Amino acid sequence: MAANDIVRKKDSIGDWLFRLVKGVLIGIGFIVPGLSGGVLAVIFGIYEPLMRFLGNLKEKFVRNVLYFIPVGIGGVIGVVAFSAVVDYAFTNYAAPFIWLFIGFISGTFPSLLKTSGKHGRKPFHWVLLVAIAAGTFFLMRWMESIQNVSIAPSFGSWLLSGALIGLGVVVPGMSPSNFLIYLGLYQPMAAGIKTLNLGVIIPLALGLILIVFLLAKLVSWLFDRAHTFMYHLILGIVIGSTLAIIPSGVSGWTIAICVVLFLVGAVCSYALAKVDEKHPHDSII
Repeated sequence: MAANDIVRKKDSIGDWLFRLVKGVLIGIGFIVPGLSGGVLAVIFGIYEPLMRFLGNLKEKFVRNVLYFIPVGIGGVIGVVAFSAVVDYAFTNYAAPFIWLFIGFISGTFPSLLKTSGKHGRKPFHWVLLVAIAAGTFFLMRWMESIQNVSIAPSFGSWLLSGALIGLGVVVPGMSPSNFLIYLGLYQPMAAGIKTLNLGVIIPLALGLILIVFLLAKLVSWLFDRAHTFMYHLILGIVIGSTLAIIPSGVSGWTIAICVVLFLVGAVCSYALAKVDEKHPHDSII
């Protein structure tokens, strides 16, 4: 075997593990209240190629499937294997845990901003970004203030829950967990996933797949015709949703812990984004 082949093989294994880790973090984002798996997919460079793939399944199908397999496996690991860990961390250490994810988001923002302007931008795009950020922020704050509505767990309610999670994939910034808490379905869903209850998992998966496939082609079409508009729209949602999840009431040593975790998350994700820039996503589509 030639030396170049060995290097390519190592790079291939490294890329595979790289995408697996991204999938794990995206999966965790879907089950943490206030966070959005869709936002994390944007941040880690998965969102646009995924929407393009799902919207154009016949184009480079095998190549794309192989590319997204580790992301899918990581997503399942993030949701299933980490559901109990995330629930414990969010219940007992919510502020530090959230600041860690805010760090992840902040560290990749320079890369996102660069990507959003690769086809040029106009003043209108900045106005759009600010308007969407403000709208997202106030919408999420309003959602926190409304009264909970309880829906009894059933096949239909889990199908609806899966559809909401699917919207969280297609619409970055939308936190499905917030809606599920509002509907009284979050805790039963977390318990069902933790115990591998197929009566919960199967309708969740069906609802998610249905919504994602229905809307992916529209999103792909929008990226093709209004790339700069779409990215500034998404950036606005990312900024607004991030500001909205900043925890309040942090004091004492918790402030220092939050600062450290924020910096750890920011440095790690910044480094991740820099490595990611060496592997163009559009090349797989």
